[in-house]
Amino acid sequence: MGTSVQVTPLSGAYGEGPLCYLLAVDGFRFLLDCGWTDHCDPSLLQPLARVAPTIDAVLLSHPDIMHLGALPYAMKHLGLSAPVYVTEPVFRLGLLTMYDYFLSRWQVADFDLFTLDDIDAAFQNVVRLKYSQNHLLNDKGEGIVIAPHVSGHLLGGTVWKITKDGEDVVYAVDFNHRKERHLNGTALGSFVRPAVLITDAYNALNNQVYKRQQDQDFIDSMVKVLASGGSVLLPVDTAGRVLELLLIMEQYWAQRHLVYPIYFLTNVSTSTVDYVKSFLEWMSDSISKSFEHTRDNAFLLRYVSLIINKEELEKLGDAPKVVLASMASLEVGFSHDIFVEMANEAKNLVLFTEKGQFGTLARMLQVDPPPKAVKVTMGKRIPLVGDELKAYEEEQERIKKEELLKASLSKDEELKASHGSNAKASDPMVVDASSSRKSSNAGSHVGGNVDILIDGFVPSTTSVAPMFPFFENTADWDDFGEVINPDDYMMKQDEMDNNMMLGAGDGMDGKLDEGSARLLLDSAPSKVISNEMTVQVKCSLVYMDFEGRSDGRSVKSVIAHVAPLKLVLVHGSAEATEHLKMHCAKNSDLHVYAPQIEETIDVTSDLCAYKVQLSEKLMSNVISKKVEFAGGALRCGEYITVRKIGDSNQKGSTVSQQIVIEGPLCEDYYKIRELLYSQFFLL
Repeated sequence: MGTSVQVTPLSGAYGEGPLCYLLAVDGFRFLLDCGWTDHCDPSLLQPLARVAPTIDAVLLSHPDIMHLGALPYAMKHLGLSAPVYVTEPVFRLGLLTMYDYFLSRWQVADFDLFTLDDIDAAFQNVVRLKYSQNHLLNDKGEGIVIAPHVSGHLLGGTVWKITKDGEDVVYAVDFNHRKERHLNGTALGSFVRPAVLITDAYNALNNQVYKRQQDQDFIDSMVKVLASGGSVLLPVDTAGRVLELLLIMEQYWAQRHLVYPIYFLTNVSTSTVDYVKSFLEWMSDSISKSFEHTRDNAFLLRYVSLIINKEELEKLGDAPKVVLASMASLEVGFSHDIFVEMANEAKNLVLFTEKGQFGTLARMLQVDPPPKAVKVTMGKRIPLVGDELKAYEEEQERIKKEELLKASLSKDEELKASHGSNAKASDPMVVDASSSRKSSNAGSHVGGNVDILIDGFVPSTTSVAPMFPFFENTADWDDFGEVINPDDYMMKQDEMDNNMMLGAGDGMDGKLDEGSARLLLDSAPSKVISNEMTVQVKCSLVYMDFEGRSDGRSVKSVIAHVAPLKLVLVHGSAEATEHLKMHCAKNSDLHVYAPQIEETIDVTSDLCAYKVQLSEKLMSNVISKKVEFAGGALRCGEYITVRKIGDSNQKGSTVSQQIVIEGPLCEDYYKIRELLYSQFFLL
């Protein structure tokens, strides 16, 4: 049999829940995404809790809550400790997304599922890869190669290719074949006949309109409201699809010479855009070429103001404006508060650009017809003052004293254990505590100084008196002096990142703005006050699809083109999943699977793979002779693969065939290239 492959959905199967899947490749267990919802319900993570300690590696595909929101909680509470593999934008923007989400929750509730320190800790054990970079796993994963490729959905979004013994397993969820302003289309179409394709059915029943017409309708709907004196609220994510919206608005505001103010409001908005400016090489070809020729950065925003609190908005009062605010679900965050303020005015517009999560306020407002009134909870964190502050400080002081006492007792126990029962008899410098007190009471000064003399020193069992620790230098020497290791004087990238992450928010390498840093580091005593209220919904509610996913027709076309041997469908409503499953089974020769949550399916390839190792004696008698490489793939060493593509009926024709070398730029790569050049160009 071929490489053993099993897939188990832990969430996000036959439904639109967060994405989280277990993939086992020859016993090596990958966690594909680690998503959560904006409700942060720990019960949703029970399937993950049962397998988290056994995970060998985590692959994250996109920097949003639905793909990585549960990572800090899983690391802290569920025993997940495996290394995490991401692209650089997913790492940076995912970290900012989690900061923004935590602060949005913490400002209105006593949120204790994880802290900012937990977020930093979760993102410390991260390996960052570039697109198309082959990364060879070690130890238990020896022989497995992983590589991220463009998904086209979010900046840094990834289609993961996992290869073992020449068989590919491709994890491609939320991909987009369309080229957008800031992103290229997915690279999924370049894969041919993988052993297994894991993809989603989220948009299987939806068909999109032409993008240019959609963009114009989007702008026209806002301008109409602004011209009549109203304001527009767009509930958005922290650092995902909002980037495309910002570029659309920048373009049309410039073309139409519009003067209405636009605000991008999150707890980390300025930091988000600062990082995005440095990720041009991860964006579309048009943005990269424009920067090369004009040095003009597409995210030097001219019409959008970046703010991290509502003070700027309050100065405008009821003046027409556009506000893009997190969170997209309207459950918490600035978008929640602004919605409450704007909802009772018929002149205003709430414009949704993505489908809300089930059970959220955004999803409730997107039904047809929308509700006329909704109940919301308004919360606010305020500093403690007066008696409450005094009581808090007294409690903290009591806790501190208890901790110091416990630490002291623990230290005493350790000292007693290290000294042993005969320490006093053999060590003339150790004085019994009881005799010290007696001597002190009698007027002797010896007992009062003994603790100071030996405090902190733990003598070994062979020593006759307390000593300072001493370690002999056992360095190697040669004719030129002490032998040094150059690696000892080089700071590795991981160490540099860890040094930057000294406290909450420091994981952003200093790119957090002053206001965001103040929010992240604020530890002043405070409490939350909240009240429920009913909001009359009189404003206009509009939904336009700017989610950046391929529609149903395109998904079917891409699957047919890739033509996997086996197809696994996840993340989509039951109706959409069954529709795509039936379509693929009917129109192509595919083995199609659609597992339920915690249902394990075996998608091991039916092909047979064998490894043959020749003995040294046999190899010494082998006589090599020239044989032409007709086609297929030739593995050269550990990293390089040579493929011959073209018409196999015209062997030897340089016109109809191409030689392709795949692999990293290493010594073997250049040797093989030179060898091929000598054969094909110097004959």
